[in-house]
Amino acid sequence: MSMKRSEKGLLTPDNCVVALIDHQPQMLFGVSNFDRQSIINNTVALAKAAKVFALPVVLSTVESKSFSGNLWPQIKAVFPNQVPVERTSMDAWDDKNFVAAIENSGRKKIVLAGLWTETCVALPTVQAIHDGYEIYVVEDCCGDVSQLAHDNAMKRVIQAGAKPVTALSVMLEWQRDWAETDTYDAVMDIVKTHCGAYGVGVEYAYTMIHGAPATELAAYVVPQAPAKQK
Repeated sequence: MSMKRSEKGLLTPDNCVVALIDHQPQMLFGVSNFDRQSIINNTVALAKAAKVFALPVVLSTVESKSFSGNLWPQIKAVFPNQVPVERTSMDAWDDKNFVAAIENSGRKKIVLAGLWTETCVALPTVQAIHDGYEIYVVEDCCGDVSQLAHDNAMKRVIQAGAKPVTALSVMLEWQRDWAETDTYDAVMDIVKTHCGAYGVGVEYAYTMIHGAPATELAAYVVPQAPAKQK
């Protein structure tokens, strides 16, 4: 990064680690409170952003061979050489290898997402906070078997001290300044690919305002009057 961002309670690329827990087919099958494709989209956006800002990322799966299936290929494609921490425990904080991976990052803020919110997110969040970590739950990268289950889980983690965030809010917090040109283009690419109307607006600004030649732009803005008949 070209400069170290001030913290003052905010996330920066230098002060947090990302944990993606149990983004697996069987876990997604059970989600009914959010659109499943949106969860995939948001999680991939978060994963790509973590890679752009060179954050340490811990991937973890539960019972991948016997029940839950492998990590989603969309996330695997972002981290092709990284092997997820495989667990039998629903609570990742009960797994010594997962905790060791977080500890090895040397960071006390965890940006955390997973399926389902009530177990794979809430349980390690409550315990990690107990152990002195600060947790940011990326809510639009989580899902649960019902809206009630998800809402109760979010209330529980917030009462425990976790901060609710979204994939986009985290990425923009890492970027902070549009003058940071070393990450600007990559962030804009994620926005255009994954962020819906915001991304369409960025593409529109690029092509219609900044990218088109003046004569071409004028043709869009001020249509020429038809020629008069002689």
